[in-house]
Amino acid sequence: MYRFTPAPVPHTPSEAPQPRLYRPDEIAETLGCSAWWVKDRARRCLIPHTRVGRAYRFTAEHLAEIIRLHEERPAQPAQTTGRATEPLSEPTTQTGSRQPRRPAVAPTTRLRARSPRRQQQYSAVV
Repeated sequence: MYRFTPAPVPHTPSEAPQPRLYRPDEIAETLGCSAWWVKDRARRCLIPHTRVGRAYRFTAEHLAEIIRLHEERPAQPAQTTGRATEPLSEPTTQTGSRQPRRPAVAPTTRLRARSPRRQQQYSAVV
């Protein structure tokens, strides 16, 4: 009868060092926010993280990605000329005349009160 014996797996440690795992309070201190915010965002999978058991842990790459995710860039590139305070060109019509700017007006919605759910509780006693 032949027995199968698996080949031994060499137990040499990897030459690449293991990444350092940071706790949420360390990440919060670096970002300047609360540890609660970091844990809440990780719980809702809004920021990259690693779960070790029930604990959230972060690598340096995770931190860099969190910073990139919450980075805000200007909508338009900064003007390099000395006229940064002047407005950009006015919108024009097909004939080339300028249209006056109108302020954006949000549509108004009329709110109505709901009727009470328990009518008998609020009725007057006679």
